[in-house]
Amino acid sequence: MSDTVIVEKIDQWVKITLNRPDRLNALNLEMHMALRAALENCDGTRAVLITGAGRGFCTGQDLGDRNPDGEDWPPDLGHTLTAYFNPLVRLITELPMPVICAVNGVAAGAGANLALACDMVLAAHTARFIQAFSKIGLVPDAGGSWALPNRVGLARAMGLALTGDPLDATEAAQWGLIWKSCPDEELMPTATALAANFANGPTAAYAGTKSLMRAALSNSFDTHLDAEAQEQQKAGRSNDYAEGVRAFLAKRPANFTGN
Repeated sequence: MSDTVIVEKIDQWVKITLNRPDRLNALNLEMHMALRAALENCDGTRAVLITGAGRGFCTGQDLGDRNPDGEDWPPDLGHTLTAYFNPLVRLITELPMPVICAVNGVAAGAGANLALACDMVLAAHTARFIQAFSKIGLVPDAGGSWALPNRVGLARAMGLALTGDPLDATEAAQWGLIWKSCPDEELMPTATALAANFANGPTAAYAGTKSLMRAALSNSFDTHLDAEAQEQQKAGRSNDYAEGVRAFLAKRPANFTGN
Protein backbone atom coordinates (compact mmCIF):
# COMPACT_ATOMS: atom_id res chain seq x y z
CA MET A 1 0.00 0.00 0.00
CA SER A 2 1.43 3.35 -1.07
CA ASP A 3 1.74 6.13 1.52
CA THR A 4 1.22 8.77 -1.18
CA VAL A 5 -2.52 8.51 -0.51
CA ILE A 6 -4.02 8.01 2.96
CA VAL A 7 -7.42 6.31 3.17
CA GLU A 8 -9.44 6.53 6.38
CA LYS A 9 -12.81 4.82 6.75
CA ILE A 10 -14.93 6.73 9.24
CA ASP A 11 -18.30 5.19 10.06
CA GLN A 12 -20.02 4.98 6.67
CA TRP A 13 -17.84 7.44 4.77
CA VAL A 14 -14.24 7.55 3.63
CA LYS A 15 -11.61 10.29 3.74
CA ILE A 16 -8.92 10.26 1.04
CA THR A 17 -5.87 12.48 1.65
CA LEU A 18 -3.30 13.23 -1.05
CA ASN A 19 -0.02 12.80 0.77
CA ARG A 20 3.04 14.21 -0.97
CA PRO A 21 3.16 17.49 0.95
CA ASP A 22 6.80 18.15 0.06
CA ARG A 23 5.71 18.30 -3.62
CA LEU A 24 2.42 20.13 -2.92
CA ASN A 25 0.74 16.78 -3.62
CA ALA A 26 1.75 16.75 -7.28
CA LEU A 27 0.89 13.41 -8.85
CA ASN A 28 3.55 10.94 -9.88
CA LEU A 29 2.80 7.44 -11.22
CA GLU A 30 2.68 5.88 -7.76
CA MET A 31 0.21 8.48 -6.53
CA HIS A 32 -1.94 8.16 -9.65
CA MET A 33 -2.36 4.45 -9.06
CA ALA A 34 -2.88 4.81 -5.31
CA LEU A 35 -5.61 7.41 -5.79
CA ARG A 36 -7.29 5.28 -8.44
CA ALA A 37 -7.25 2.28 -6.11
CA ALA A 38 -8.73 4.36 -3.30
CA LEU A 39 -11.57 5.56 -5.52
CA GLU A 40 -12.22 2.09 -6.91
CA ASN A 41 -12.61 0.74 -3.38
CA CYS A 42 -15.31 3.14 -2.24
CA ASP A 43 -18.09 0.55 -2.68
CA GLY A 44 -20.16 0.25 0.44
CA THR A 45 -19.43 3.78 1.60
CA ARG A 46 -22.06 6.50 1.52
CA ALA A 47 -19.88 9.60 1.10
CA VAL A 48 -16.32 10.45 0.05
CA LEU A 49 -14.14 13.35 1.18
CA ILE A 50 -10.94 14.21 -0.73
CA THR A 51 -8.35 16.65 0.63
CA GLY A 52 -4.61 17.27 0.66
CA ALA A 53 -1.87 17.05 3.26
CA GLY A 54 0.27 20.06 4.11
CA ARG A 55 -0.13 23.53 2.64
CA GLY A 56 -1.40 22.55 -0.82
CA PHE A 57 -4.24 20.50 -2.25
CA CYS A 58 -2.65 19.37 -5.53
CA THR A 59 -0.53 21.00 -8.23
CA GLY A 60 -1.32 18.48 -10.94
CA GLN A 61 1.28 16.36 -12.69
CA ASP A 62 4.71 16.26 -11.05
CA LEU A 63 7.10 17.86 -13.54
CA GLY A 64 10.17 16.78 -11.60
CA ASP A 65 10.87 13.93 -14.01
CA ARG A 66 10.37 16.00 -17.17
CA ASN A 67 13.57 16.90 -19.03
CA PRO A 68 13.13 18.75 -22.35
CA ASP A 69 16.77 18.01 -23.14
CA GLY A 70 16.50 14.29 -22.43
CA GLU A 71 16.34 11.42 -24.91
CA ASP A 72 12.71 10.61 -24.11
CA TRP A 73 11.42 14.08 -25.04
CA PRO A 74 8.74 14.90 -26.10
CA PRO A 75 6.38 13.04 -23.79
CA ASP A 76 3.07 11.65 -25.02
CA LEU A 77 0.74 13.76 -22.90
CA GLY A 78 -2.29 12.36 -24.69
CA HIS A 79 -1.33 8.98 -23.26
CA THR A 80 -0.78 10.52 -19.81
CA LEU A 81 -4.32 11.88 -19.86
CA THR A 82 -5.93 8.78 -21.32
CA ALA A 83 -4.12 6.37 -19.01
CA TYR A 84 -4.03 8.34 -15.76
CA PHE A 85 -5.92 11.64 -15.37
CA ASN A 86 -9.06 10.84 -17.34
CA PRO A 87 -9.71 7.60 -15.43
CA LEU A 88 -9.44 9.56 -12.16
CA VAL A 89 -11.86 12.23 -13.32
CA ARG A 90 -14.31 9.62 -14.59
CA LEU A 91 -14.10 7.67 -11.34
CA ILE A 92 -14.84 10.78 -9.29
CA THR A 93 -17.79 11.87 -11.43
CA GLU A 94 -19.28 8.37 -11.72
CA LEU A 95 -19.25 7.46 -8.03
CA PRO A 96 -22.89 7.15 -6.92
CA MET A 97 -22.33 8.71 -3.50
CA PRO A 98 -21.64 12.42 -2.84
CA VAL A 99 -17.96 13.32 -3.32
CA ILE A 100 -16.75 16.35 -1.37
CA CYS A 101 -13.44 18.08 -1.99
CA ALA A 102 -11.85 20.15 0.79
CA VAL A 103 -9.27 22.35 -0.92
CA ASN A 104 -6.83 23.23 1.83
CA GLY A 105 -4.33 25.22 -0.25
CA VAL A 106 -3.24 25.82 -3.82
CA ALA A 107 -5.02 23.74 -6.47
CA ALA A 108 -3.21 24.19 -9.76
CA GLY A 109 -3.37 22.69 -13.23
CA ALA A 110 -4.89 19.23 -13.29
CA GLY A 111 -5.00 19.39 -9.50
CA ALA A 112 -7.55 22.19 -9.71
CA ASN A 113 -9.59 20.22 -12.21
CA LEU A 114 -9.57 17.05 -10.10
CA ALA A 115 -11.14 19.18 -7.37
CA LEU A 116 -13.72 20.58 -9.79
CA ALA A 117 -14.71 17.04 -10.79
CA CYS A 118 -16.10 16.51 -7.27
CA ASP A 119 -19.76 17.13 -6.48
CA MET A 120 -19.16 19.78 -3.83
CA VAL A 121 -16.00 21.82 -3.40
CA LEU A 122 -15.21 23.63 -0.16
CA ALA A 123 -12.07 25.73 -0.03
CA ALA A 124 -10.12 27.50 2.70
CA HIS A 125 -10.03 31.28 2.35
CA THR A 126 -6.29 31.08 1.61
CA ALA A 127 -6.73 28.47 -1.14
CA ARG A 128 -6.23 29.44 -4.78
CA PHE A 129 -7.32 27.87 -8.05
CA ILE A 130 -4.85 28.24 -10.90
CA GLN A 131 -5.31 27.06 -14.49
CA ALA A 132 -1.55 27.04 -14.85
CA PHE A 133 -1.39 25.28 -18.21
CA SER A 134 -0.72 28.33 -20.39
CA LYS A 135 2.31 29.16 -18.23
CA ILE A 136 4.05 26.04 -19.53
CA GLY A 137 2.61 25.97 -23.06
CA LEU A 138 -0.27 23.55 -22.53
CA VAL A 139 -4.07 23.58 -22.74
CA PRO A 140 -6.40 22.89 -19.80
CA ASP A 141 -6.97 19.19 -19.23
CA ALA A 142 -8.46 16.71 -16.74
CA GLY A 143 -11.86 18.12 -17.66
CA GLY A 144 -10.92 21.73 -17.03
CA SER A 145 -11.83 23.07 -20.47
CA TRP A 146 -15.31 21.55 -19.98
CA ALA A 147 -15.89 22.47 -16.34
CA LEU A 148 -14.82 26.10 -16.56
CA PRO A 149 -17.20 27.40 -19.26
CA ASN A 150 -20.05 25.29 -17.88
CA ARG A 151 -19.61 26.74 -14.39
CA VAL A 152 -18.50 30.32 -14.82
CA GLY A 153 -19.34 31.18 -18.44
CA LEU A 154 -17.13 31.57 -21.48
CA ALA A 155 -15.69 35.01 -20.69
CA ARG A 156 -14.43 34.10 -17.23
CA ALA A 157 -13.35 30.63 -18.35
CA MET A 158 -11.31 32.11 -21.17
CA GLY A 159 -9.68 34.62 -18.84
CA LEU A 160 -8.73 31.99 -16.28
CA ALA A 161 -7.34 29.63 -18.92
CA LEU A 162 -5.46 32.12 -21.09
CA THR A 163 -3.86 34.17 -18.30
CA GLY A 164 -3.24 31.38 -15.78
CA ASP A 165 -3.90 33.96 -13.07
CA PRO A 166 -4.79 32.66 -9.58
CA LEU A 167 -8.40 32.84 -8.45
CA ASP A 168 -8.84 33.04 -4.69
CA ALA A 169 -11.38 30.84 -2.94
CA THR A 170 -13.76 33.63 -2.00
CA GLU A 171 -14.05 34.84 -5.59
CA ALA A 172 -14.27 31.25 -6.85
CA ALA A 173 -17.35 30.80 -4.66
CA GLN A 174 -18.83 34.12 -5.80
CA TRP A 175 -18.38 33.08 -9.44
CA GLY A 176 -20.04 29.70 -8.86
CA LEU A 177 -16.88 27.72 -9.58
CA ILE A 178 -17.07 26.04 -6.15
CA TRP A 179 -19.73 25.54 -3.48
CA LYS A 180 -18.28 27.82 -0.80
CA SER A 181 -15.16 29.08 0.95
CA CYS A 182 -14.62 29.22 4.68
CA PRO A 183 -11.96 30.27 7.20
CA ASP A 184 -8.97 27.94 7.10
CA GLU A 185 -9.55 26.60 10.59
CA GLU A 186 -13.16 25.75 9.73
CA LEU A 187 -12.46 23.89 6.48
CA MET A 188 -12.00 20.35 7.75
CA PRO A 189 -14.66 20.50 10.50
CA THR A 190 -17.14 21.80 7.92
CA ALA A 191 -16.15 19.20 5.32
CA THR A 192 -16.23 16.27 7.74
CA ALA A 193 -19.60 17.32 9.13
CA LEU A 194 -20.93 17.47 5.57
CA ALA A 195 -19.55 13.99 4.79
CA ALA A 196 -21.05 12.56 7.98
CA ASN A 197 -24.40 14.14 7.14
CA PHE A 198 -24.39 12.66 3.64
CA ALA A 199 -23.41 9.25 5.05
CA ASN A 200 -26.62 9.30 7.08
CA GLY A 201 -28.75 10.52 4.21
CA PRO A 202 -30.84 8.93 1.43
CA THR A 203 -28.02 7.42 -0.59
CA ALA A 204 -30.08 6.28 -3.58
CA ALA A 205 -31.72 9.70 -3.87
CA TYR A 206 -28.28 11.34 -3.83
CA ALA A 207 -27.17 9.06 -6.68
CA GLY A 208 -30.25 9.97 -8.70
CA THR A 209 -29.74 13.66 -8.01
CA LYS A 210 -26.12 13.45 -9.19
CA SER A 211 -27.17 11.66 -12.37
CA LEU A 212 -29.84 14.24 -13.17
CA MET A 213 -27.65 17.25 -12.46
CA ARG A 214 -24.84 16.05 -14.71
CA ALA A 215 -27.23 15.01 -17.48
CA ALA A 216 -28.87 18.46 -17.40
CA LEU A 217 -25.78 19.96 -19.01
CA SER A 218 -26.52 18.13 -22.28
CA ASN A 219 -30.20 17.12 -22.15
CA SER A 220 -33.02 19.02 -23.81
CA PHE A 221 -35.75 20.19 -21.43
CA ASP A 222 -38.26 17.60 -22.67
CA THR A 223 -35.71 14.79 -22.40
CA HIS A 224 -34.82 15.92 -18.93
CA LEU A 225 -38.43 15.91 -17.74
CA ASP A 226 -38.63 12.26 -18.76
CA ALA A 227 -35.36 11.51 -16.96
CA GLU A 228 -36.69 13.18 -13.81
CA ALA A 229 -39.81 11.05 -13.94
CA GLN A 230 -37.74 7.87 -14.23
CA GLU A 231 -35.45 8.78 -11.35
CA GLN A 232 -38.37 9.86 -9.18
CA GLN A 233 -40.16 6.60 -9.89
CA LYS A 234 -37.15 4.70 -8.54
CA ALA A 235 -36.81 7.00 -5.54
CA GLY A 236 -40.51 6.69 -4.74
CA ARG A 237 -40.14 2.92 -4.41
CA SER A 238 -37.25 3.14 -1.94
CA ASN A 239 -37.35 2.37 1.77
CA ASP A 240 -35.81 5.79 2.37
CA TYR A 241 -38.80 7.55 0.82
CA ALA A 242 -41.18 5.61 3.05
CA GLU A 243 -39.03 6.48 6.06
CA GLY A 244 -38.85 10.12 5.02
CA VAL A 245 -42.63 10.39 4.82
CA ARG A 246 -43.10 8.59 8.14
CA ALA A 247 -40.59 10.92 9.79
CA PHE A 248 -42.27 13.98 8.28
CA LEU A 249 -45.69 12.91 9.51
CA ALA A 250 -44.35 12.05 12.95
CA LYS A 251 -42.35 15.29 13.09
CA ARG A 252 -39.10 13.45 13.87
CA PRO A 253 -35.68 13.17 12.16
CA ALA A 254 -35.57 10.54 9.43
CA ASN A 255 -33.43 7.43 9.90
CA PHE A 256 -32.27 6.74 6.37
CA THR A 257 -30.60 3.41 5.57
CA GLY A 258 -29.53 4.15 2.00
CA ASN A 259 -32.02 1.70 0.47
